[in-house]
Amino acid sequence: MRKTILISAVALTMLNAGDFSFGDMFKDMKDATTTMSHDARDTADSMKDGAVETAKSAERTTTSVSHDARDSAVKVSDDLKSSEIATVKSGEVSTTSVSRDVRDSTVELAEDTKDSITTATRDMKDSSTMATKDLKDSTSSCIS
Repeated sequence: MRKTILISAVALTMLNAGDFSFGDMFKDMKDATTTMSHDARDTADSMKDGAVETAKSAERTTTSVSHDARDSAVKVSDDLKSSEIATVKSGEVSTTSVSRDVRDSTVELAEDTKDSITTATRDMKDSSTMATKDLKDSTSSCIS
């Protein structure tokens, strides 16, 4: 900045070699310094405002992402709970169905076994009766 002022003063001096005044030169230097100071202040204010806006934007973004993440977590939790309930109900239905099938199969097996034993017993009784009758007939014909 100091070089700029010095160069400006030298250039002004050369252009106005006949009308040179130290008072005008110092006044011009003061005006240039004041203008640069205001520009620097405006730049600093703009940078500060930009930083504040950036911070606010980051805060809004973080809040938005936080809300979205929370909503997603709640949705996933709800979905997992629904899935768990559906799995439990499905397991319950499957267990009830298998239990009913096992019971029905056991009853049918018992009935079939009872029928088989009854038939086998009747067949053995009939065979025994026939054998006894045949033996009696055969013994009777040998005796007579």
